[in-house]
Amino acid sequence: MYSYDEPVYLISVVAKILEIHPQTLRQYEKEGLIEPNRTDGKMRLYSQRDIDKIKTILRLTRDMGVNLAGVDIILRLKERLDELDLLNEELRSNLQKKSQTQNTGVSVKQSSYELIIFKK
Repeated sequence: MYSYDEPVYLISVVAKILEIHPQTLRQYEKEGLIEPNRTDGKMRLYSQRDIDKIKTILRLTRDMGVNLAGVDIILRLKERLDELDLLNEELRSNLQKKSQTQNTGVSVKQSSYELIIFKK
């Protein structure tokens, strides 16, 4: 079985799976929303992560009426939130370890977000 990030799907396969035209995928790439890997022969290869990201783009555009510029902003914000969430987790872990070694009684609360898109 392939890993989540391993590029194995050709553009025609992804288009068929998602029931979209291959040109739509090319447009998303042109807009910088996705970055499929390329073979030495310049063929696009998509991973399962890419497919899931495209599904999110399709939900935002089709179901929620967001234009591609808005999708770009949303995806960038989500990436930034993911980075901050990781940093926050590291800081919590460090604080927890420090608290345990120094017996300060500091309590650390867990908090996270999740992007959920509802269909109408």
